[in-house]
Amino acid sequence: MSTTRTTVRRVADYAVLSVLAFLFALPALYLFLGSLKPSDEVLSGLSGFLPTNLSFDNYTAVFSSLNSESTGYFWQFMGVSVLVAFVVVTGGLVVNSMAAYGLTRLKWRGQGTLFTVVVLLMLIPFESVAVPLFYMFNGQRNTVYILALPFIANAFAIYQFHTFFRKIPPSIEEAARLDGAGPWRTFFAIIVPMSKPVFASVAILTFLIQWGSFLWPVLMISDPSVRPLPLELSVFQGQQPPDWGQILAFGVLMVLPVLIVFALFQRWFVQGVASAAVKG
Repeated sequence: MSTTRTTVRRVADYAVLSVLAFLFALPALYLFLGSLKPSDEVLSGLSGFLPTNLSFDNYTAVFSSLNSESTGYFWQFMGVSVLVAFVVVTGGLVVNSMAAYGLTRLKWRGQGTLFTVVVLLMLIPFESVAVPLFYMFNGQRNTVYILALPFIANAFAIYQFHTFFRKIPPSIEEAARLDGAGPWRTFFAIIVPMSKPVFASVAILTFLIQWGSFLWPVLMISDPSVRPLPLELSVFQGQQPPDWGQILAFGVLMVLPVLIVFALFQRWFVQGVASAAVKG
């Protein structure tokens, strides 16, 4: 009896999850199908889900329209976004994980106070400090590195690493110290390999935030040669009359790198989510 009840409950859970997954996937499906349709068929309500008159003409048009000095080059915009996201993600993983390890494992005066400051920084929205940052870095406008520099250190990422490191048994580090390992060797040889789930989670979340960053590029970038994809998409969408098929094709090209990053890190990301759910 209990086995039958468990089976029914599992089937019901999967049915509910499948329906929810389908509902969440609908906008992405509409985006993909719309990118393959003529512009006059894109904004046609639910009929936009019908796979009719599909072609890759919109993608070809995007590449051809962004292929000159006056408009800029699509692959140049893509390269700027990839480079900035790579610097922010890799630099953030190193800086924020080391900062969290120092706040979690190393004992020093003012440790608790500094961690409280980090938590308080999480409550400050970026929009409230965007204008002061603009005036601080006004001399570095229209440069690639200014798109990444303010976002490498991240309070939320430090908090994520701190929460994960606290759950690692101290006995592991004590054993490493008995073997003669110092803090640096302990961190890179023991803590980092054990922390793949949190590294994957931070990498994915940081990439998502940075890849869709719009406000900061609007303030700092006016040169098309260093324009990232989100800013170029707004410029592309503002052309009159708007070609919605090409706009959706541009959107699909923006989404593809996100899917690739998630595919690369999803194994450890799922492990981190499952581990947090079990320990929580």
